[in-house]
Amino acid sequence: MIATAVVALALGRLTAWPTIHRLRTQLANATWSLLHDPLTGMLNRAGLQAAHATLAKTAPAQPLIVALIDLDDFKRVNDTHGHGRGDDLLIQVAERITDIAAVHGGVAARLAGDEYTALLPARADDLDRIADTIATIIAQPVALPAEGSPATVTITASMGLALVATSDPFTEVALHRADIAMYHAKRNGRNRHAIYQPGMTMPPAQHRRGPRLRDQHQPTGEATA
Repeated sequence: MIATAVVALALGRLTAWPTIHRLRTQLANATWSLLHDPLTGMLNRAGLQAAHATLAKTAPAQPLIVALIDLDDFKRVNDTHGHGRGDDLLIQVAERITDIAAVHGGVAARLAGDEYTALLPARADDLDRIADTIATIIAQPVALPAEGSPATVTITASMGLALVATSDPFTEVALHRADIAMYHAKRNGRNRHAIYQPGMTMPPAQHRRGPRLRDQHQPTGEATA
């Protein structure tokens, strides 16, 4: 009887294994979806917050560069080439920003629409040089696939950078300061960057766009820029 019970238990485990494996896969996929952008595969806002929280625990009070990257006149790409090609452009820009962040030992995310963020450890590189590197790589021509003739587009970006500590709150301080700097870059002509300085505030409303996707989905109580 003992042998029979052992065999029955083994058979039961073998029978249950496919179900367990499927459930684990579904859980892993669901977890990945919660933290990543479905179009580009980058971290999303939640994923970036989780990465920041990990940095705050493992490297408390260490200097951190926050770069907020907003593509200039992206709507023109959608209007001229269609939303499908616009998505292709977003994906290729995402790959470039992800690669830059990895080279600097950081992480990158797509917050919403045509807006990206990178968290980079502050080492020997200065903020101006990092911004120039990001801008140069983003501005390289992008070949967009198509069933007919392929299209090649060039797009620029406006950036706001802030030097913060890993212990600073992500939304209320780190991202907010980079957001302020980014709007100053937009105000000064786009295709450029600005670095947050103590006391810097949001430019007048006429230099700002309407509500962004990431603002519309922002949890109640968080600071907006």
